[in-house]
Amino acid sequence: KNLPKVLENFHLKIKKGSWIGIVGETGSGKSTLIDIIMGLLEPTDGGLYIDERLLGFNDLKSWQTKIAHVPQVIFLTDASISENIAFGVNSNEINHDLVKRSAKIAQISETIEALPDAYNTHVGERGVKLSGGQRQRIGIARALYKQAEIIIFDEATNALDSLKEASVMKALENLDKNITVIMIAHRLS
Repeated sequence: KNLPKVLENFHLKIKKGSWIGIVGETGSGKSTLIDIIMGLLEPTDGGLYIDERLLGFNDLKSWQTKIAHVPQVIFLTDASISENIAFGVNSNEINHDLVKRSAKIAQISETIEALPDAYNTHVGERGVKLSGGQRQRIGIARALYKQAEIIIFDEATNALDSLKEASVMKALENLDKNITVIMIAHRLS
């Protein structure tokens, strides 16, 4: 098909442990770039190189396990807060200390611990029992629980007010210095 290229003559080098922001208006290629970085899209030309080695099909799963993605809209199941933070982990294998640590960094632990059932509280279908900001912070805690080497925040703080966004960002500064953070946003702030 003769569709226009979203990204052309594009080269980006990201050093491990760095924090980068990708800012641009709708349609500027932010999502395409992230999908390429996450190995969800294959570039039509060129490739994705990790440590100067072309990422091949056989390396894809290994690469993707190193990445945690925090989208703008967080998918939550009708399960407990712990199960939603440790998403994909059998309930009897959840590391509850890591759940609590992740929630603390995501600035949601005090809210959770004030609930009658705390981390055992069920969130309802798609998290209906939580506010948008609470769902977002659970999504951030989920990414932290995964202990990924790369965390991609895709408009992930949009549902937070500016004070909560600033406190989450401040808490994220305490992450391991080897974690690479990529933030995608429409607005520069």
